Amino acid sequence: MSDKKKKKQMEILRVLNEADEPLTSIEIAEELIDMGYDISERTVRFYLKVLDQQGMTENLGKFGRRITEKGSMELTDSRILEKVGFFSARIDQMTYRMNLDITNRTGTVVVNMSLVKPDILLKCAHQINQVYEKHYAMGRLLALFGPGERVGHIYVPQGKVGICTVCSITLNGVLLEYGIPTNSRFGGLLEMERGKPKRFVEIISYDGTTIDPLEVFIKSGMTNYKGAITDGNGRIGASFREFPAESRKKILELGMRMEDIGLGSFLRIGRNGQPLMEIPVSEGRIGAIVIGGLNPVSILEESGYNVYSRALAGLVDFNRLIPHQELEQSVKKMT
Repeated sequence: MSDKKKKKQMEILRVLNEADEPLTSIEIAEELIDMGYDISERTVRFYLKVLDQQGMTENLGKFGRRITEKGSMELTDSRILEKVGFFSARIDQMTYRMNLDITNRTGTVVVNMSLVKPDILLKCAHQINQVYEKHYAMGRLLALFGPGERVGHIYVPQGKVGICTVCSITLNGVLLEYGIPTNSRFGGLLEMERGKPKRFVEIISYDGTTIDPLEVFIKSGMTNYKGAITDGNGRIGASFREFPAESRKKILELGMRMEDIGLGSFLRIGRNGQPLMEIPVSEGRIGAIVIGGLNPVSILEESGYNVYSRALAGLVDFNRLIPHQELEQSVKKMT
């Protein structure tokens, strides 16, 4: 088998491995296209038949396919999650796909998705709200999805609620609409001291990972949101972006407009060619620090609950978002 065919098979397995529900060939094709692959639904069906024969996927008829234990082992052995450049390509895809109009407050935003049992979400709702209130979240809004609903390729199963937080990549999409390109450099852990950002203590380049860096930090137990919301001393997720220096004035204006409609924007914006939080920036560019979109739900992991979360899960209509203060009431209505 050629390396090209092997790679496509592994990517199909990866998509199935990350899905909470079985996926059809159409859904798999859509996901791969979103991530930058030129592949048809017919080609996906061909590869799925091969994977079925190899025992790596299981055909569930009209419900689609799911990955088998053998498929999961093959995926691990191939070390596909260590391949370079995949996440940065997905950032670009989602940036181009969203279509938010911040003037009319219409269109779609990029969201992260977490699947949680309702009772657990209610137990942690107060702390989640505190993350928002301390401005450690991307804005003031979130969305809730009930069983059977879907965001991207993620279905909400029975007995769980899907909580969506605004992804910081939404900022990229808004700026692109106004002709401002974004260079998303890395995601990292930002050390907070007395409620103010001090320095990055961990970073992962978007060009060197296939998964969101914040997902890695959260699952590894490296964050400290409880400390951040209690006394201002902790470690929270953030990312580093670069923009053309000439766009600084416009960026400040757009950032304020995003904050006005509840989406949040920048934590810090630097100056032409000047380092920001000890991160060097080349001449003709400005650096900026943006709060991590997954920050609010990271409290769940710190509280000892194993939660399925996925960054850049999909697009959600802006009108589906609600103020974070309505979280508890909305969860209770869904149960």
